[in-house]
Amino acid sequence: MRLLRALAATLLAGAAALPALAHKPSDSYLTLEAKGETVTGRWDIALRDLDFALRLDADGNGEITWGEVRARHADIAAYAGARLTVLGDSSACPVTVGEQLIDEHTDGAYSVLPLTLRCDTPDDAAPQRLSVHYTLFADLDPQHRGLLKLSAHGRARSAVLVPNAPPQLFDLGTADRWAQFTDYLREGIWHIWIGLDHILFLLSLLLPSVLAWQAAQSRWQAVAHAGEAFWGVFKVVTAFTLAHSITLSLAVLGVIELPSRLVESVIAASVMAAALNNVWPRVVGRLWMVAFGFGLVHGFGFASVLADLGLPTDALALSLVGFNVGVELGQLAIVLVFLPLAFALRHTAFYRRWVMVAGSLFIALLALAWLVERAFGVKLLGL
Repeated sequence: MRLLRALAATLLAGAAALPALAHKPSDSYLTLEAKGETVTGRWDIALRDLDFALRLDADGNGEITWGEVRARHADIAAYAGARLTVLGDSSACPVTVGEQLIDEHTDGAYSVLPLTLRCDTPDDAAPQRLSVHYTLFADLDPQHRGLLKLSAHGRARSAVLVPNAPPQLFDLGTADRWAQFTDYLREGIWHIWIGLDHILFLLSLLLPSVLAWQAAQSRWQAVAHAGEAFWGVFKVVTAFTLAHSITLSLAVLGVIELPSRLVESVIAASVMAAALNNVWPRVVGRLWMVAFGFGLVHGFGFASVLADLGLPTDALALSLVGFNVGVELGQLAIVLVFLPLAFALRHTAFYRRWVMVAGSLFIALLALAWLVERAFGVKLLGL
């Protein structure tokens, strides 16, 4: 009974989290270049996020026009500028925001804010260290992240800026590659944990791992040994990992580019297909092939976090490896929690009927709603 209650609590917690986790995580892109006592750059912030904070859509028609954005430039500049604090060797570097532009990223339109910061260092000397305190959307979206590209002395490094975290300190003379790697490793773990569509696709493939389909009786039956379940999970997870690692790398390196709406729509379709296959089995015993095929598409979804940052090759490679390792560790944590519970409950009607069948139907309906939203640009879930 304890296992039943634990699994039920896990499912309820996941359902309760749907409103917060069903869309792409919020990111902004901050690019800074230090030259002497002056730091210049640009800050790309999603219009959808600024609209949530400042209500840019003045007429409420669901579309943000250039006129509406231009009319609120002073408000946008003040809002963003107040949420970025930069120090050069402990001296203030006041932020000046120039006239904004609009740019398209893989997931929609962004306001582009040109930045100029002049550090008040003694004798106007070039700062040796830069401290960045980032609080954008800290009070509105705990999932928001700022992706920083910082260049100085011909070197570039990247970092993930968390709104509620302490200021990050950067030595402009050297690039801390280990810190960069661990930054993106943590971000990869976080990304898989808040990417509900990726999690539900993985769970849909894992649900039948402790069961075997009996075609003659048209029903699922518990596997006899843990080895059978483990081997099935190993093949599924390995195939999914290889597939999304391939396309994540290709997309971030700019070898292949696909429209964001197409990628997100196919991801939703993959979740629905995997879930329905648990109710009306069509692919049995070869789920690793399904995991590999759809995993190729999921890799493009993961790539959206890094693709727009524009890092140079050396910094990009390290960020890519760290992020990918983080995704795998986050994925492994989900498997380690799920598999022992599922194996212990595999003989129960609760698992076969409610977790396997009813749970898969719930996932399929949710994925169908996502598919309609993403493919046709309509809102069904009010998220």
